[in-house]
Parts: sequence; C-alpha cells; structure tokens
Amino acid sequence: MTAELVRGQNHPLSQVRLEIRISAGKPVVATAVLGDESGRIHGVEWVAHPGVPTLPGLEVSRQAAADHRLAVDLDAMAAVVHRVGVVLALPTGVGGPVGFGAVAAPFVAVTGLDGAEIATFTLTGLDAESAVVALELYRRQGAWKVRAVGQGYAGGMAELLTDQGLPQAHRLAAEINEAVVRGLARSVPAPPPRAPDGDRSRQTAASALGPEQSGSPYGTQNAPGAQGTHGAQGISGSQSTGGPYGATPNPHGAADAAGGATPSDPEPAQSASATAGGPIDYSHPRRQNTAPPPPPPTAPPAQPGEPARPVAGDATGWSMEERLYNQVWGMFEDLARSTAAYRSAVDFADTRMERELDQVLSDPRSRIGGQGDAAREAAQAKHSSLVDQAREALDRDLGQLAAEADVVEPALPAAYARWDNPVWHAYRVPMEMPMALRLGDLHVPESEPLRIPMLVRLPLERGLWIDSGRTGSSDGLFADSHDMRRLAMESAVAHTARLLAVHPVGEFTVHVLDPAGSAARELSPLVRSGVLAAPPAAGAAGVAAVLGQLTERVDLVQMAVRGGVADSLPPGFDTAQQLLVVNDFPHGFDDRAVTQLRYLADEGPAVGVHLMMVADREDAAGYGPLLDPLWRGLLRLTPVADDHLADPWVGHAWTYEPALVPPGSQVLEQVLAQVAAARTNYS
Repeated sequence: MTAELVRGQNHPLSQVRLEIRISAGKPVVATAVLGDESGRIHGVEWVAHPGVPTLPGLEVSRQAAADHRLAVDLDAMAAVVHRVGVVLALPTGVGGPVGFGAVAAPFVAVTGLDGAEIATFTLTGLDAESAVVALELYRRQGAWKVRAVGQGYAGGMAELLTDQGLPQAHRLAAEINEAVVRGLARSVPAPPPRAPDGDRSRQTAASALGPEQSGSPYGTQNAPGAQGTHGAQGISGSQSTGGPYGATPNPHGAADAAGGATPSDPEPAQSASATAGGPIDYSHPRRQNTAPPPPPPTAPPAQPGEPARPVAGDATGWSMEERLYNQVWGMFEDLARSTAAYRSAVDFADTRMERELDQVLSDPRSRIGGQGDAAREAAQAKHSSLVDQAREALDRDLGQLAAEADVVEPALPAAYARWDNPVWHAYRVPMEMPMALRLGDLHVPESEPLRIPMLVRLPLERGLWIDSGRTGSSDGLFADSHDMRRLAMESAVAHTARLLAVHPVGEFTVHVLDPAGSAARELSPLVRSGVLAAPPAAGAAGVAAVLGQLTERVDLVQMAVRGGVADSLPPGFDTAQQLLVVNDFPHGFDDRAVTQLRYLADEGPAVGVHLMMVADREDAAGYGPLLDPLWRGLLRLTPVADDHLADPWVGHAWTYEPALVPPGSQVLEQVLAQVAAARTNYS
C-alpha cells in the first residue's frame, strides 16, 4: 500500500534498491546530497548532480527535465553515509521560472524496481523558493526510512548547500548550473503535450491543486508522540491554500482550509481555490520559513566532570515548535531505553542468583551448615550489588531527564503544555495549526515522579475513545460507575477545548451527541461559551440528524476528491475539520446509527471528520463482535491513570494520565471565551 507522506512524516523502506520518480511540469534540476549521521556534507564529492551524475549506489539525471528517475542502491552506500537528500532546483539563466510558486506542485514517488510505489510526496505551498529538499532517505539503527522534508530556499542551490554545511557551496552551485545550461543547449524540444494518459504522477504534476484534486487517495501518517509511535496522519493540501504537513514538524500556513484568507492575510491571492466553497485542505499547512533554520540553542558549557546542562529546544528541527516536539520524543525514547536496561539488569541479577542458589542446593554437602549459608549470602550480595549498580545508572539517567523536563516543560507552546502552564494565561487564538497536541502524560513505575508529555500528531488520524468503564487502576478508587462517567466526560471536554484552542478561527467545528442529556453539567463550559456548532443533540432523532449530516458530508467530499472537483463544493460548505463527541453510547442509537458511526470512524479522518467516543464498552456488549473494529480503530484513553499503553520498542506498559484542568481553575473558561470572541470578530 502506498504511503502518501506529508511534511515531516516518515515511512520505513522495505527495499534497498529503489527508484525515485519526480514530476514537476517544468524543467527542474534533480540532485542528491549525501550526509553523515549529523546530516553534514563532507565535500563536493558527496553531491550527485548533472555534472557528476553517479556516486556509489546513486545515479541522477544528467540535465534539467520535467520528469526524472533517480536510481538508488542503499546497500552500496558507504558506511559513513546515513542520509541521502533528494534536491530539486530551478535552473537559472535559461529564461524559466524563478520560483516554485510559478510551477505546478512537484510530485515525488519512491518506488521499487518493479515500479510499485512505496511512498509519495507532493510539494505544495512553495512560493519564492528556487531550491527545495524534497525527500530524505535516512538510516536509523541499521534500517532505512524515507522522510518528506519539503524545505525550500529562496537563495537557490547555493543557500541550500551552505545550510547543509558545505564550504564550497557557491562554487558547486555555479558548476551545477553550468552543467545544466550545457545540457539544455544540447536538448531537443519536447513534443506537444498529450491528453492525460492515466499516469498518476503526470496528472499530479500537471495540476497545481494538490493530490486531493487529482484523484489520489488520502494517505496516513505515522504517530508517535504519545506512543511515540506514531504515530501517526494527514493529507497534502492545495498549493493555493498554503500547503500542508498532516503531521509534520512545521507551523500551519496562513491560508485557511477554504482557500480564503485568515485575519492576518490583508491581500489574499486570487486563485481557483477562492471560488465558492473552495478546495478542501485537511492537512497541516506548509512550512513558512524560507530562510535556513536557526541553529539550535546551546547550553552554557558544563564544568569538567559534570553532565551537559539541558536546554529547551535542544533537538533537530526547522522551528522551535518542531525542535521541542523532537526533544519530547527523544526524552520518551531515552526513558524507554533506560528502563529497559534497568529491567534487563535486574532480570540478569535474579537469574544469576537463582542459578548460584541451585548449584548450592544441588550439592547435599552444602545444603546445611556454614558452607551453605555462606554461599547463599554471597549469591545474595552479588545480586544486591548488580541491582544497586543498575539502579544507580537508572537514577543517573532519570536525574538528567528530570532536569531536562524542568527546562522543557515551561518552554512548551500551548498545544504541548499542561493546563496549569502559565502559557495559557497569555493565550491568543493561533493563526497556524500546530504539528501535535498534548493528550496527557506518560510514565513507568521506575520513573516516579518524572512525566513525559504524550503528544499526538495533527490532524488526528484516529478517533479518540475516552473509556468510562472500570479500569484496572480505578478499582477501589471509584466504586460508583457514575463517578467514572463524570470524569470521562470532564476529560473529553478538556480534550475538546484544547483542540478548539489550537486551531485557527473557523478551522475546527464541534458537534456533540448527548442522547439522554446526562452530561449537561460537564458540557456547560462548551455550551455557555458558544463554541459548539449547535446545542448538544438529544434523543434518537438528534442522533440520527447529526450522524446523517456528517455521513453525507463524508460522502460528498469523497466523491468530489475522487472526481477531481474538490474546488466545486457547494457554496457555504463548511471546510473546517469536524469533531463529533459522542456521550453515553449506545443509548439513543439504532442499528442504522451504529452503522453510520462505524462509517465515520473508518472513513471520516481522511476527509476531516473525527470522532471522540465517551463510552463503556460493556454497555455495548449486546452488539457482540460487530463493534470490535470500532474499538480497535480508536485510541483508548482513560479519565484516570491507567497502564494500558505500550511503546513500540520494548513493549513497556506505560501509565497514562489525562490532561485535566486543575480543580478550581478558570483557565478552560477563559480559553473558550477567547475562541468564541475570535470567531465573532472574524465573522
């Protein structure tokens, strides 16, 4: 299955001999740069370009062209090569366009030798940039992956190569352009264009509107954050609307999903997307900065013998938001590895002591008496020594992580911050969608009191299930199931408020189903602030009406996308992402409503319709295995601490704690008031 990537998303490569196909509509220069583990280019001999088209394991085109095919053999790469960047650039001095904003959105596909696509990426949202890093193949722990980058440079190849750390950047850029000019002088003019022949890559290159208007299916995203794993979600947006990241580590673009302007856009560009309704863009917007990313902050030098002092943003990334996200992810990985090392050491100590005790007990002469007691004490002493050494190493790692968390937590933006973070007191409705959202905290038993933020990528690729049933951790704490339902609904309201708060004005709409009206008190902050699309729907009739409306919306957008007419949606069509909050399922649901709910859970995220269930699975036990796919497809969260999540490396059971509003705090009401006021001013 082809993975349609968005900026920042990665995908594992199951093959080592690959072909990279590029379609750009206009002649572009395709080059490849090799980098070491830190991404640095060691010299001009690490760059494959039209003047030097072949390197070990790599071959690029010999001249500028609208379509390219690059050959890659990852097994033939030198051991010091850890990154292969695919770079596109516009030739200069030949009378062509000077920025990618004047050409169709380039389309890049990574394929096997049989032509089967492994991953694709459409570079939307480019403007004055004349060179762009499209993709990056990188080696991580012995395995190769592909990452969609999409970082452009207005200064062309010279600026791009300089940013990659090449001292001879300007000289090499001039040599590349000279080779391209010579190649174009020898080239034969292309024949007149033919009608579309069904080749998906050509159709995409011929359209500047993005993949959703060329009939390509929506892709998925890898999530981690929380589960690290990332997990993860998104669609490439149209060029005219500002481009995407689905789950990329980049800020949201300025143009809204409808193709119109946000309040910060004084003079929105006129394009096909400005027509009534406009094309749908449910992905993260493009990376805004065209200049090279600022260097990561550096900590003050540590004293000899002391560990390096932590600093917020001490990770790779094109923006502070991306660096903080990657730093949190790195902290999660470090804690998982440190815990795994400690548990492994303890298991080894236990096994060794058992083996030594077995040897003592196997000899009748040493079972009793002083010799046996001495052997037992020696085995126990060795065990204690090994465990103490492992604990000392773990405590050292936990101390460093705790110090880093103390620095990182106050620096987190609102989307990543706890509700008690002072950043919420200065909250303003954002103009850009963040790359991720905090849903709670994670920790393992050995890491008390250290907490790692659980971040999930935006836009959401999976629905959320707030489990209101009895959990293993809640036994004995809440004897009354009513308390669990109340806490589950309060958790759902906090998550909903956060989702509303991190999206720009008019780009997120919330619907609520409360068939029995049992959550009126918990829902009151959302209702009083006026941020809901309509009052919570009650009764079977209300359930049927809302589900029918959203199901029709999913059908309409899917048909428009598949038919290539996403810019012809009805006037007044709400292009914002939709969230459906369902309380007290399956009360008020008939068989048709249950089928529609499953359909929204399966098909909705790809077209911007998301689901948040507040339910006890036992209440729906009467449906039997019919609803098993629904529960498996949702990300299960709990209203109280519970160890039901696992990491992707060693399978640790992580305790999840929800991101709740502190008791007595008015921060949620204040944030919702800001959201409502911004909507009023914008409309």
